[in-house]
Amino acid sequence: MTSELAHTAGLALILAGRHAEPLSALAAQTQTEYRVFGLDDDAAIDKALSDVSVVLNCAGPYMHTAGPLMRAAIRHGVHYLDIAAELDSYLLAEKLDTEAKAAGVMLLPGSGGSVAMLGCLAAHAIERVSEPCKISIALHVSGSMSRGSAISASANLTTHTLIRAGDQLITRSTTAPRFFDFGAGPVSCFPVTLPDLITIGIATGVPDIETFVYVSGNAFPTGDLSALPAGPTIQERNANRYQAAVQVTGADGVQVCSVLDTVNGYTFTPIAAAEAARRVLAGEYRSGFQTPAGLFGKGFAQTIADTHISDCS
Repeated sequence: MTSELAHTAGLALILAGRHAEPLSALAAQTQTEYRVFGLDDDAAIDKALSDVSVVLNCAGPYMHTAGPLMRAAIRHGVHYLDIAAELDSYLLAEKLDTEAKAAGVMLLPGSGGSVAMLGCLAAHAIERVSEPCKISIALHVSGSMSRGSAISASANLTTHTLIRAGDQLITRSTTAPRFFDFGAGPVSCFPVTLPDLITIGIATGVPDIETFVYVSGNAFPTGDLSALPAGPTIQERNANRYQAAVQVTGADGVQVCSVLDTVNGYTFTPIAAAEAARRVLAGEYRSGFQTPAGLFGKGFAQTIADTHISDCS
């Protein structure tokens, strides 16, 4: 989906992956070049990236793919984007920040998807309070999950949940749920470790952040994940919109909330990622580790498809 959108936008596109057969079929559809290589061979990666300006990584689990591609991007002066929702990619981007800045390279994990949604929502809401000191934010995941997302999620399961407290990631002391209203009344959301603990902290400077998820439909499947379909159909996506809700507390104790309503995540993500790549190719970038909301502004999510933010208090 991302490649088709990038092609439609007129970007000079090169497809890449480990296997020739699916790449050649997709390349025929988009009339683009393709390159076949794995990520266990630095020389092959270096050759593949030697003449490109931006790499957009859509291959998870990102715990296996982000590292080789980020480091190769830094070696070759190539800006790195991905659509990861895994914490490891963001911790790595933080670690490589100084090296990337020295090379004039931008690292933008989460260029599309929930990181763009939640980051823009949080940036909007903090402007409604003086001295924001705490952000509690929740994502409503609706409908089914793709095979790739399910495999990535299962590979990143952890035994503890993190929060951001005093600008540090620490283990959450309680797993108690919290109620958020996505627009149809309060629902119980369970605490999870999302990369937004890092990205929202960097973009807003707010020291205390906690992240939650509310799941409806069959978003978290069980059984043989490799047997799942590649992703939800267009009918399934159209029937299952995503929402996000944020509660921001100011130093004076005043709390406000805002809600984002958007298309299904599997529709939003490729649109946002292709648009991010277009903007970066057009010169909209800063070296080092960046976030979508910090780079493109708090209104970025609202430029993607049918996305709206409303204030509820």
